[in-house]
Amino acid sequence: MLYHTPLTVKFDCFPVLLNSFCMDTLKSLTAVQGHLVLALYGIFMVTLTYFFARWKRYRSIQGFLVAERNVSWWLGSASIAASWIWAPALFISVQSAYQQGLPGIFWFTAPNIVALLLYIFFAPRIREKLPYGYTLLQWIKYRLGSERVHKMYLFPYFFYQLMAVTVQLFAGSNLVSVLTGIGLVNAMVLMAVIMLAYALISGLESSFVTDLIQFCLIIAGLIIVPWAIVAAGGWSQVTQGFGGVTGQLTNIFDPGVALSFGIVTAIGLISGAISDQQYWQRAFAIKKENLVRSFAFGAIMFGIVPVALSSLGFLAANPSLGITLPNGVDPSMIGVAAVSALLPTGAIALFVIMLLSALFSTLDSGVVAASSLYVTDVVRYTDREKEVLKKIDMGETLTSEEKTHGAQLDDQGVKNSRKAMIAITIAGLVVAMAANNIPGFGLKHLWWIFNTVAACVVVPTILSLYWKRLDAKGVFWGVLVSFVVGVPLFVYGNIIDNPIWIVGASLFIILVSTAFCLLFSRKEHQSFAYAIPHNGGRSTSGANEGAAE
Repeated sequence: MLYHTPLTVKFDCFPVLLNSFCMDTLKSLTAVQGHLVLALYGIFMVTLTYFFARWKRYRSIQGFLVAERNVSWWLGSASIAASWIWAPALFISVQSAYQQGLPGIFWFTAPNIVALLLYIFFAPRIREKLPYGYTLLQWIKYRLGSERVHKMYLFPYFFYQLMAVTVQLFAGSNLVSVLTGIGLVNAMVLMAVIMLAYALISGLESSFVTDLIQFCLIIAGLIIVPWAIVAAGGWSQVTQGFGGVTGQLTNIFDPGVALSFGIVTAIGLISGAISDQQYWQRAFAIKKENLVRSFAFGAIMFGIVPVALSSLGFLAANPSLGITLPNGVDPSMIGVAAVSALLPTGAIALFVIMLLSALFSTLDSGVVAASSLYVTDVVRYTDREKEVLKKIDMGETLTSEEKTHGAQLDDQGVKNSRKAMIAITIAGLVVAMAANNIPGFGLKHLWWIFNTVAACVVVPTILSLYWKRLDAKGVFWGVLVSFVVGVPLFVYGNIIDNPIWIVGASLFIILVSTAFCLLFSRKEHQSFAYAIPHNGGRSTSGANEGAAE
């Protein structure tokens, strides 16, 4: 998942901080060791995926995009947790504890957990309303009956996945480059190729299988935390850093941290989760009876990681340990500094494994989610194709002609999915390289737009599931005004570094989208009907079967 950067810190792009990184000060692996780690990691993931997900059933549209809607709760929860952890999260959680003490790690972790827990309500709801669905955008189109709203939703949802790919490649390759000595561009390309090598095998099933292993590797890598605590002198060394680097931030509900960091972080994370096809896709893939358990356990499993890693930040904040950063290095690298100061070089290898696991879990989830949006909401299907796909989704008996036609549709659907996965990866590479090489353009610009675009659609999305009077007109104008007015205000607030402007702009986006939905609501006596969309997001027969109201 993509996390909002603390507003109290100047986060002026990874190229700046990494170009000034002092390789002689902090321990790292050699380039040869780094390439070896990447090669072994890639071979392991490809072999694992091929063994568990090579079967023919995963080469159908239903298998490739929603894993046949048959995912167990334990596999689903591990995938949910792993895909919500991304590479910089392993560093920003430590940074929050280091700079802002107990309130920093609280406001970093709590909204993340809440964002996932919301799906214990949303996931069963969307499966009830759209039992054979693939994307949230299908629901929006048929709930509101509006092509223009559907098209408007395509932008934030595709943009979100593009940014998921871009940020993993950009931030991850920079961090891998620093920790291993591999060239930046080489790191980007290698990671993209490794991810595609296993993701293309079976789509979402690949993601589920590798997410489980990657989460286990992340948890195993947490051994560096007690190792570092023991090396520092015990738990008392951690508690002495609870106040952060200033030593004054011990109140979890500190109003200053809440205003400058907490409120905007909470809005961004919750909006991001609701505007992320990765989690709607998992809501359609996990067995219906396992949805609540999967998202509840996924949220708890995620929370273990930042809470555990925060100990490194508290250790670094303890003045008696003398852990410092080289000049010009961004505070997000404080965890590496703590590990480097307290542990041998071998611990860096564990950090690299954690980094790769967190990176790839979100990277493959992003490309698979983008492919489901493309196949379901962009590709056009004929009436005959829609009817066949509907019967396949519902498990109805097919004629021999329909079986042949269905096999052709599956083959073409999987090909379209793979093309979309390759396309979104290439696009992410291009944007990541642009952010790294174009003067004056950096990751912070993508962060600003990314976080606020997600917030523009969060209220209409929730209302679409629960409020029968929601109307397409209110959604269209609410989202449009939020985007045209709210996003520039948020960007301006970041430019002038004014927390009041930033928080105000975030709240404006939420309030104005809500206001338009209420203002242009349907009359109570008006009724509406819509059909269950099946594959391709096209209308089918059986209107109102399983409809919302």
